[in-house]
Amino acid sequence: MCGIVGYVNENQVLEESVIQAMMERIHHRGPDDGDYYTDGTASLGFRRLSIIDMSSSANQPMMNEDGRFILTFNGEIYNFHSLKDDLISKGHQFESHTDSEVILHGYEEYGVEILQKLRGMFAFAIWDKQEKEMILARDPFGIKPLYYTESTKDGSFVYGSEIKSFFPYPLFIKRFNEDALEPYLTFQYSALDQTFFKGVHKLKPGHYMIYKKGQIETHEYWNPEFTETQDKLSDAIDSINEVMKDSVQYHKISDVKVGSFLSGGIDSSYITTLLKPENTFSVGFKEYEGIFNETNLAEDLSQQLGIQNHKKLITGDEFFNKIPEIQYHMDEPHANLSSVPLYFLAELAKKHVTVVLSGEGADELFGGYEWYRISEKQKIYETIPFPVRRVISKVGQRLPQNKITNFLVKGGQKIEEKFVGQAKVFTTEDAQNVLKKPYRNQHTPQQILAPTYKRVGKSNDSTKMQYADIKHWLPGDILQKADKMSSAHSLELRVPFLDKEVMKVAGTLAPSLRANNKDTKFALRQAAKTVLPDEWANRPKVGFPVPIRDWLRQDKYYNHVKQVFESDHAAQFFQTQELLRYLNEHYENKGNHHRYIWTVFVFLTWYEIYFIHDGEFPHSTGSFTGDRELVYS
Repeated sequence: MCGIVGYVNENQVLEESVIQAMMERIHHRGPDDGDYYTDGTASLGFRRLSIIDMSSSANQPMMNEDGRFILTFNGEIYNFHSLKDDLISKGHQFESHTDSEVILHGYEEYGVEILQKLRGMFAFAIWDKQEKEMILARDPFGIKPLYYTESTKDGSFVYGSEIKSFFPYPLFIKRFNEDALEPYLTFQYSALDQTFFKGVHKLKPGHYMIYKKGQIETHEYWNPEFTETQDKLSDAIDSINEVMKDSVQYHKISDVKVGSFLSGGIDSSYITTLLKPENTFSVGFKEYEGIFNETNLAEDLSQQLGIQNHKKLITGDEFFNKIPEIQYHMDEPHANLSSVPLYFLAELAKKHVTVVLSGEGADELFGGYEWYRISEKQKIYETIPFPVRRVISKVGQRLPQNKITNFLVKGGQKIEEKFVGQAKVFTTEDAQNVLKKPYRNQHTPQQILAPTYKRVGKSNDSTKMQYADIKHWLPGDILQKADKMSSAHSLELRVPFLDKEVMKVAGTLAPSLRANNKDTKFALRQAAKTVLPDEWANRPKVGFPVPIRDWLRQDKYYNHVKQVFESDHAAQFFQTQELLRYLNEHYENKGNHHRYIWTVFVFLTWYEIYFIHDGEFPHSTGSFTGDRELVYS
């Protein structure tokens, strides 16, 4: 885990202090070392967290033999040993023992085709001095972030691991992107290719781009495939165990200590059992046993495996106190509640290790969400011709909402209409009602997802949903918080489920081996049973549940959110009386609106940091008092 920044400016030569300041904004991503390259046209900066080859020969920026190509790279290439042997056989000379150098010589030998050979997580930039072109690339799943922009006073090109690194670039134009707000209210994360900063884009997962003389070309080099050829459970179990053991072996390659995150669920338990690290890490919430605190389960499994478990119980005050700092690190507003416990989990792990393995991606690849299950009642209902169900659905929309009418409404909708991902918060209608007119737009969730669904138009519904989540929910939400919360503590987080070889196996599974009427992640659970006790392999999905519903009915937290909803910047975007209605109804236990409240609260906190306080770091006060005043650096 490192950080990269840079720019190409053919109009003027900037002081070296510019690239130095950009690097400093992401110092947390790589506190061990930092350096930069500049030649008057291009500048590339790098912050290093030392993981493989601790010597200075592994520092970046890194040049090839003749100095034509300059590399900065964030991530890990797990198959670098075999790639290095191949490149040495072709005459390339290596100066280090790090994985980074195989990208440099690999590009020199194969060009962009090297991307097909890499097994790992990465975001990198290569400057070609001879051709005067910048090449950027991002890993297949989007584990590592990469942003770019031409939103500059002179049209120059800027890129980096985090958007905040653009702020010291004196020509960068920072503007709020009005179009991003309404989709965020539904998705709970930044859902467009363009970010909340107008003109700042994310390079898509599985894509590379070439910038040359003011022109950008973007190309896709990888796309997940679902062949669904495997329908025999015993063969699936063998394939899953084989590929997961292999993936964990690759993902534990390191010259520093490696641990794992561990909850009471199957994904992290399976990874931990295959890894058998010295240390595991867990978090829960004080005064909340059971669903909000599974640390005892994690401790029990660790004891069975002979592993030291470290845990932390989070208080409500600690939770609210860290929200501004967390939103600062996220770069864009991010309303997945689990980002907060993940922040504390990374903080805990960093005290003992530099690398952790985690279970992200298992649900999306192997069918772990309830949405993916097609119930028997639904299958029977779908034997009725769709045009008939369509009419019934339209009638049901005009009737009072209950379980029966909801079933009939959804039964007459295509999956492209009713499934917008795992975190549907605001309905389009409610989002429109709560927003002021300038922030209402035509980017409906269905329109955003339409190009994705088109690519799997002939697939079954469960595959369509998984594909949509892999393309949107996974990089936009799950991996975004995983990278930013671990990076905040200079910790590298690795995800063995999100491996190209694992995807090949997951993609062969028939829908009946993924989510069926028996269970979610059916084949994966059966595979996990071969190494885990039954009670762990059969545990339902929990994730990182947070008792926010209860907290928002406590005076000090209610009053804190109320102050934010009554602020001037809240009135800029929202119908504040509607916000207060949601908040008061929830506080008085007349409704359950905690997700609506939290999603808006997080956005307003983020906006205050980045547009009122100009992106300055918000220092925590150490104890929550309900006072909105924050200390900024």
